[in-house]
Amino acid sequence: MVQNMIKRSSPDSARLPFTVTVTRGPMVESRHQVIAAISDAQGRLLKSWGNVESPVYLRSAIKPLQALQLIETGAADAFNVSEKELSLACASHTGEPVHVEAVTAWLKRIGLGVEDLECGSHWPTYDPAARALAAAGKEPTAAHNNCSGKHTGFLTTARHMGEETKGYIKLDHPVQRRIVSILEDFTGLNLGNAPVGIDGCSIPTIGIPLDKAAFVFARFADPSKLDADRAAACHRLQKAISKYPQMIAGSDRLCTALNEAAKGKMVAKVGAEGVYLAALPEAGLGIAIKALDGATRAVEVALGALLDELGVLNNDIHRIIDPYVRPVLRNRNNIVVGHLDAVFDG
Repeated sequence: MVQNMIKRSSPDSARLPFTVTVTRGPMVESRHQVIAAISDAQGRLLKSWGNVESPVYLRSAIKPLQALQLIETGAADAFNVSEKELSLACASHTGEPVHVEAVTAWLKRIGLGVEDLECGSHWPTYDPAARALAAAGKEPTAAHNNCSGKHTGFLTTARHMGEETKGYIKLDHPVQRRIVSILEDFTGLNLGNAPVGIDGCSIPTIGIPLDKAAFVFARFADPSKLDADRAAACHRLQKAISKYPQMIAGSDRLCTALNEAAKGKMVAKVGAEGVYLAALPEAGLGIAIKALDGATRAVEVALGALLDELGVLNNDIHRIIDPYVRPVLRNRNNIVVGHLDAVFDG
């Protein structure tokens, strides 16, 4: 039913990005260009905007796929990884105590510590958590890194497989080789010559065309054509994220708000530099979005607009996510001075 609401792109329209405008008073003050793709689980591109065939670093938006090996290797069962921890393994969290305490306890259970994380450290991105840490006279550790849950998942897999835990962030480490293999399986591409960068947390990030990223998340949404074990792993991660949305992001975050409000009808994950991926299990669709200027505010508005285009947002979901997907601009006196909108040309 959802798919019938989407028309295939023409070759010409597929080359045009859409725009997220920033309006202040009577005038458009700024414009963000956005490219996007919507795919089904058979790899059919149902709608696209802009050049979606060029590679994009998906950054943290691809974390649910990176977490599959935690389940598929048997590491999750061997170390009694909970649903809460599975959601954390997919997270770009805000460094709140609930995240840091969970990472620390998980590491202890596998016989490792915060010093074994190779993601680096930074202050919590949730301001009250950062202020509380500073007020206590403490410095952030690697457990506060927004990717520490993902890294703990990597370490858990390496421990279970009997692999060296040092250097697990390197492209030639078995942990990272498994991720590349999973991405190749999902995209149908040979990624041997794909662009490779280094992510903010120091693991490799692979350049993947945006249309293929949408296909990846469509297959994650509807894994019925995958082998039984992989399909079960996809469903297990979907359930964990839906059940523990606070763990995948944190307070005042669209990822948490949307995954909580959707109640399993969609799984959405943000990535750095203006990337968002979303899976719609009931429809078997995947959405991939990239704001060309890397602006998170633009890609959040774009995600809301595309979900509206698909007709999957009801009033209850909108009430929860509208502060992110239909934001207003406020000045220092908390006066509303503008708004953001998605504008689809043609």
